[in-house]
Amino acid sequence: MIDGLLKAKIDPIWESMSTPLVKAGFTPNQVTFTGLVLILLMSGAYMLHGSAVLYGATLAVAFAFDALDGAVARRREMRSKAGGYFDAMVDRYQELAVLATVAYMHDLWPLALACFSGSVITSYAKARTAIEMEISNEDWPDFFERLERVIYLCAMLIGAGFLGNWLITVGMAGFAILSHFTALQRMRRATQMLRQVDRDAK
Repeated sequence: MIDGLLKAKIDPIWESMSTPLVKAGFTPNQVTFTGLVLILLMSGAYMLHGSAVLYGATLAVAFAFDALDGAVARRREMRSKAGGYFDAMVDRYQELAVLATVAYMHDLWPLALACFSGSVITSYAKARTAIEMEISNEDWPDFFERLERVIYLCAMLIGAGFLGNWLITVGMAGFAILSHFTALQRMRRATQMLRQVDRDAK
């Protein structure tokens, strides 16, 4: 939702931040893969140092780096369908890594499963619609999209460092509820769109 509403303002910021990567000759896929490696390293480090504040802060940096792949693609005129697919798949693995790490550190496996399933179903709802009809990637202003989920996770972890680990349990429950709410929101929109296609075909 944030990305959709503020895209015109956010994209120039990402493009400005991507300048060192563009000058260094990074390809969009290299930036995407580096973002995944950073998140895996930060997650592994959390298992060692156990500081939720540090994990949340370093994740914010890693996720910000990952967001630069689109800016690099635009500036280097290297946008491609294969690159978009790779980025989407890596996004799912990044969320899986973070949620699994939180589940391991705080013994919250059922909540982590609920969180990840909501995230994946939210993504799948749009992807499956695209198989049935042509859709615009811009027309899905849903409540708890990837950017919101990333900000939420980082804020939850940083907040837990000051308020206590109970916030992680409550936060994961909130994540699960919001992600499944958004999945249902997308399902409702997709159903309306597909019914309209069915009516137009008659």
